[in-house]
Amino acid sequence: MKTLLRLQDLDLRIEACRTREAEIPKQKEKFHVQMARLQEELEERRDALKKLQLEQRESERDIELKQAQVVKYDGQLFAIKKNVEYLALLHEIDLLKKQISVQEERIIALMVELDDAKARFEEDQIRITAEMDALERQCAEVDAELAEAVQAREVLEEQRKPFLAQVEPGLLSKYRRIRANKLSGPAVVPLRGEICSGCNMNVRAQIINEVLAGEIRACSQCGRLLYDKDRMSEMEQNAESSV
Repeated sequence: MKTLLRLQDLDLRIEACRTREAEIPKQKEKFHVQMARLQEELEERRDALKKLQLEQRESERDIELKQAQVVKYDGQLFAIKKNVEYLALLHEIDLLKKQISVQEERIIALMVELDDAKARFEEDQIRITAEMDALERQCAEVDAELAEAVQAREVLEEQRKPFLAQVEPGLLSKYRRIRANKLSGPAVVPLRGEICSGCNMNVRAQIINEVLAGEIRACSQCGRLLYDKDRMSEMEQNAESSV
């Protein structure tokens, strides 16, 4: 039984390593999702800044075109003979000047918006870069942890091999069958009074007596193998005393 318990201890530790190996890629994927969101956020901030800059350039270009049109119309005024045409052209010049005035006010407002947007972008860039760096470090840490888990599991699997040969074949078969049923926790558990410490259910009196007599019996509720922990401790103490 001592050998089987040692084997179980190794199997549980191997299982913990495999569980961690399976968790780490999922954890790393979450980091990558967060990094993608941060990158997307930064691109949105950059696009918003570019949009304002583009609007400013287009407004300035439009003002230049309208100013050139005003100069052109001013030159045409002297050649007009009819009063109606003269007034119409004056109206067009006045309209252009009003449009220029509106756009100049918009450019002034844009300059303020751009200053604020640039300041916010620089702040966001610093923040997002710091968060990205932190996530990259976490990715590196879990990569190292994964490598450690794999290495630890491989060492444990090597340590496990001698114990497989030492456990009685019939008992080993039962143990493997119980573990194959994917019960949570250990497959071999101590009897605690009249209770199976694996499922916390009452054990039949006959099974209790057999376990206390030194036999290994299965719990009728969960199927786990039961043993008498006190008896095993006593046997170990006697073995140590005889050495």
